[in-house]
Amino acid sequence: MQDRTSEWFVPKIGPRNFRIGIGMLFLPYTFIVTCFAVWGSLGGTFVLDRLGAICIIYFLAVGVSAHCLDAVGGKTKPWGTLPKRKILTIAIISLGISFTVGLYYAFLDSPILFPIGIAEGFFLFAYNLELFGGRFHNNISTVVSWGILPVFAGSAIQTNSISIETILLSIVSALVTYFLITTSRRYKELKRDGLDSSKSKEIILKLITLFVAIGTFSFFILRVI
Repeated sequence: MQDRTSEWFVPKIGPRNFRIGIGMLFLPYTFIVTCFAVWGSLGGTFVLDRLGAICIIYFLAVGVSAHCLDAVGGKTKPWGTLPKRKILTIAIISLGISFTVGLYYAFLDSPILFPIGIAEGFFLFAYNLELFGGRFHNNISTVVSWGILPVFAGSAIQTNSISIETILLSIVSALVTYFLITTSRRYKELKRDGLDSSKSKEIILKLITLFVAIGTFSFFILRVI
């Protein structure tokens, strides 16, 4: 599918380049991954500045950098022909900021972030650029990098530990991620073929996003009070 500007997460108004720019970020999916990092942070003792930091890290690394790399480096070109140098520059700057923030806390008092960051960096390039013959461009890589590692990172930046609660939360996030990615791929296939049944998959994707949003907000409120 070459033209994805009709996707449900792409603005319906505005110049085409603006719509493509927002669409490339896959904001609902970026939001979900960022929420998983929040889950990890809220699983134990937390402070707001570190909660904000892990959100910035994952928004920039996954929402901006990873999706930019996917747009220009993947085998398919879902957004058409884009200015490769400009998109790569945005990806590198976003990733640089993300890793700078992560390294600050890793050197400060959260060294567990080092192996998590290395693993996320590997998946970011291997998955989105389809390195190694696309061997890591699969559901397992998505579940690990989107569903499990963000929860671990959220916990690590707060307490430099991975607790039982963190592992339980990561199991939930992994299951949500698997359901999300399999539904999303089926949705793309149906939409590409112009089938009306894609609407039901679209509704499911919206409900998953809503479920994660409500769950994250409720978790935050419970931890604050």
